[in-house]
Amino acid sequence: MSQDDNLIDLNSERTKRIHDLKEKRLNEVRNAFEQAMPLGKAKKKPKNKPKKR
Repeated sequence: MSQDDNLIDLNSERTKRIHDLKEKRLNEVRNAFEQAMPLGKAKKKPKNKPKKR
């Protein structure tokens, strides 16, 4: 029974690795998108009323 302590669940390890790879790809895409289209500060709307004609 001492071998049971050294067993690794390969399915769970594979799932973790796939998750890490997808997370890395997501971060790369997110960084590329932010460089291409940076999020600027929101423009404030003017508070003055439009002129009547």
